[in-house]
Amino acid sequence: MARIVIRILLAVSGALALLIAARFWMDPALPAAQLGVQPIGGLGLATLRADMGGFFGAAGIFALAAAIRNDGRIALAPLVMIGLAISGRFVTLAANGFSQDMVMPIVVEAVLVALYATAWRVLR
Repeated sequence: MARIVIRILLAVSGALALLIAARFWMDPALPAAQLGVQPIGGLGLATLRADMGGFFGAAGIFALAAAIRNDGRIALAPLVMIGLAISGRFVTLAANGFSQDMVMPIVVEAVLVALYATAWRVLR
C-alpha cells in the first residue's frame, strides 16, 4: 500500500512540475514574478524559459517516470535537483538573513526532498 501512495505522490508532483514548466514556457514573466524574479528583455525571457522551465520540466519528467515505471532509482534525479535548490535557499539564508516569503518554498522543497528520498529508498 505504501508503494502505491508513493507512486501517486510522485505522479502528482511530476504533473504539477510539468504544469509549472508549461507556465514558464508560455508566459515566463508571470510565474517568475510570483517567485520574485523579473526578466530583462528577450534574454531574460529566454533564460526563464530555458532555466526555470527546464528545471521544472526535467524534475516533472523524472518524477513521472519513477511513478510510471515503479522505479525509485529514477527519483534520484529530481531528488538531486530539488536538494540543490533547497541548498541554494539555505545559502541565501546564511548570506542574506531570514525573509518570511522564503518559508513556503523551503517547506515545499523539504517535502519534495522527503518524497523523492523515500521513493528512491522504497521503490528500488
